[in-house]
Amino acid sequence: MTARPATPRPRRPRALRILALGAHPDDCEIHAGGTGRLWAAAGHAVKFISVTNGNKGHHAMAPEPLAERRRAETAACAAILGIEAEVWDVPDGELLATLELRARLARAIRQWRADLVLTHRPNDYHPDHRHLATAVQDASFLVRVPLFEPSVPALRQTPVFMFFHDPIREPVPFRPDVAVAIDRVARRKSRALAAMDSQTLEWLPWLAGELKSVPSDRAGRLDFVDRFLGARDEAVAEYCRERLIETYGARRGRAIRRAEAYQLAEWGARPDAATLAAMFQLP
Repeated sequence: MTARPATPRPRRPRALRILALGAHPDDCEIHAGGTGRLWAAAGHAVKFISVTNGNKGHHAMAPEPLAERRRAETAACAAILGIEAEVWDVPDGELLATLELRARLARAIRQWRADLVLTHRPNDYHPDHRHLATAVQDASFLVRVPLFEPSVPALRQTPVFMFFHDPIREPVPFRPDVAVAIDRVARRKSRALAAMDSQTLEWLPWLAGELKSVPSDRAGRLDFVDRFLGARDEAVAEYCRERLIETYGARRGRAIRRAEAYQLAEWGARPDAATLAAMFQLP
């Protein structure tokens, strides 16, 4: 009797290394917290970096204690999402696309050995967002140049670079190349954002004129964050409805309530649709 050859086991997809670069503590978390949680739960390595310390983002606190508070909030949020996080020391509102920032970003991308880098679009409303986007673009090619910042080995492959969703319409509106359903992790995302209470329960409600609506009890505060910031993810889902239907099928795509979305940058690697879908764990 001839032995049958063993059926090869399916090879597990390689774990990805994803790096999100936001201008402020809470930018990455608001734009990509749900996707980050889905990646982390699937075994991928995810890190969020805030390039400024967020020390101006409050209506009442002084800059120094606010910066310390936001570092602690970022760590608490990352623990809930199951990711790594880091806050740099640049003062809020003072970020510029300098050679120093370009070099620091190139080192960070190399050190993380990033397959995928997420950041703001260059035409975002906030100057810190715009300057960061420019600096990331400036670093995107140099991460493969060995003689630039040789203290950290250059990458052999150019990462994929993508933009967070934003509502800016001019000069070019956001294009949803990828839309990710986050309904099944939406409550965890809200819990993570509630840990950033200086922002989600104080500063942002103050800016929106809703500070008096923030409850004092823990459950009520979580529900407030879920409603207040969940509305943004609901708006993203509506904006990207055609992409969600194309990705998840008509029935599921129409039923998705909350989503996060990303636009492919022209200055990184240019994966095809199937590769992008695999990177974002899309069906």
